[in-house]
Amino acid sequence: MDDDQLGLTKEEKSDRSAMIIEDYQGIYPLYEAFYIHSIIYATGRCDDAFARFDEAVAADGSHAVIFAIVQEALTHSAALSRFFWPPTKNKLNLARGKNLREAFAVDDSSPLGERKLRNVLEHYDEYLDDFLLQDPVGHFVPSPIVAHHELADDVLRNIFKLVDPENGICVILGEKYKFDLIRDEVRRILELAIAMDSSGSKLRT
Repeated sequence: MDDDQLGLTKEEKSDRSAMIIEDYQGIYPLYEAFYIHSIIYATGRCDDAFARFDEAVAADGSHAVIFAIVQEALTHSAALSRFFWPPTKNKLNLARGKNLREAFAVDDSSPLGERKLRNVLEHYDEYLDDFLLQDPVGHFVPSPIVAHHELADDVLRNIFKLVDPENGICVILGEKYKFDLIRDEVRRILELAIAMDSSGSKLRT
């Protein structure tokens, strides 16, 4: 968004940003509700997708649909992750991320901090290019499959997308990622955000 659309000069915008960082740790108190509702949206969509994933697995749905739903859930978790660990070095963004991590008791041990999964979801096309540059040999399985994750350990079986519902693991371009811990963390944050919203839309109830 251009500065003139905000009615601010670059200097005014910089001064306001510096004030919010210094006095309010990156989030002006009156605007906390916007972050709480944004987090409720991301966690809610993620939680809903995981519920539909369970239903699809129980109904023995198609492998493509089952993987698509878990990928949808993880894409929402990646969006949530960006609130806590902004992808830029902007000082206001960094201060906001730190503030939210403290408010939601999220630290670097959180499964949401798994940057490799977040990156492969956001830049899948680039990771696919790199995967194919390795000139892999053997049997290619380009379609999503639902199976035990150990199937991906076969060096001659190039699996692009696999989900193991029983063990809470998905495989993307041969790499394994645990999503069951992400699911639990998302639910915890969703419940906390709802409690914050119910207590006057304040980050710290």
